[in-house]
Amino acid sequence: MTVSASLEAFLTDTQHVAALTTIRPDGSPHVAPVRFTWDASSGLARVMTVASSRKARNLLAAPGGRVALCQVDGFAWATLEGTGTVVRDPERVAQGAKLYARRYWSTPPNPPGRVVIEIAVDRVLSLNT
Repeated sequence: MTVSASLEAFLTDTQHVAALTTIRPDGSPHVAPVRFTWDASSGLARVMTVASSRKARNLLAAPGGRVALCQVDGFAWATLEGTGTVVRDPERVAQGAKLYARRYWSTPPNPPGRVVIEIAVDRVLSLNT
């Protein structure tokens, strides 16, 4: 996934959080504020969470489900869309935590049941980035 240098900077700025939208089993959207990381080399956005969270349960109920991750700063915004997967593999969860710590300058919480949601981004929309 190739993005412009200015969009890359916007997606990796430490000040930003985003809204992650997943779909509940009843078809309604669930939107949650999240911190995330963006890895342009792999085309993956990652969100640290726990398996019991609503966002993770939505994806577990519908494997291969579409998600949207939208970061906004004033009139600048970027949305990353793709397929979300809940990953429990310890190495990939650790990689997600490492990238989170690099972006936000602190380690993410480590509660029991921690997982990483990996979003295979296939569409990027943005304005003023």
